[in-house]
Amino acid sequence: MTGHSSAGSNESRDPWPEPPELPGPVITTQEWLDAVFLHWRIPEALAATKMPPGVRPDTYDGSSWVGLVGFRLHGATLASGPVIPYFGTFIEVNVRLYSREPSGRRGVVFLSMDASRLAFVVAARAARIPYVWSRARFRPPLEARGGVGYSVRRFRHGETSDFSVTPARDQEANDPLSIHLTARFGLHTRLLGRTLYLPNTHPAWPLYRAELTSLDDQLVAAVGIKVSGPPESVLYSPGVRSTFGRPQILGRS
Repeated sequence: MTGHSSAGSNESRDPWPEPPELPGPVITTQEWLDAVFLHWRIPEALAATKMPPGVRPDTYDGSSWVGLVGFRLHGATLASGPVIPYFGTFIEVNVRLYSREPSGRRGVVFLSMDASRLAFVVAARAARIPYVWSRARFRPPLEARGGVGYSVRRFRHGETSDFSVTPARDQEANDPLSIHLTARFGLHTRLLGRTLYLPNTHPAWPLYRAELTSLDDQLVAAVGIKVSGPPESVLYSPGVRSTFGRPQILGRS
């Protein structure tokens, strides 16, 4: 998710940014493992209709980008306490856009977040974070090719997603587009008439290029975004551990 950057062009060839200092107290820590990132270009005007007040789409190469991202959320804690048994580990698949404040601070706007733990979904939706209860599964690496994938079936309405990639673990992805899509240190959301920024921090993703091996998705269309053809960016990471801090209010309605 993303930290403080200058208000200049977001298309410069900057290296991975330094994680921002996290405002305390710690809300939760989590590991995000076996992350698969699929991204398509979409019109900036379409992304703008889905931004909370006070932020705008964060574009790259003249386009906004929509991501379909799957990972294993592992070992979540409350504050700095011990790992939450059972409910602190599950599969998540999300659909997301990228946001930018007038100050230049960047973030993620989640349009949907599918998870396999109902209690976690209920708690997150109370905070207006768009989790959906689903049967979400991880397909671990196959010995023959090392492929990684995720599948989702929603309990309500029945939308599905199934995708897999084969990581090229000898091809690091450190180009500007890959950094733009993954160097994100916070999320923007709307709660009780206010736009909030929920900051987090983590080390740089160990990021690799990947080959798309299968894709059959209904989740992107379910949030009102139409994409066609294969994703332009396909990435894989074995994961990072992330820490979330105190939410910050951006504005009031």
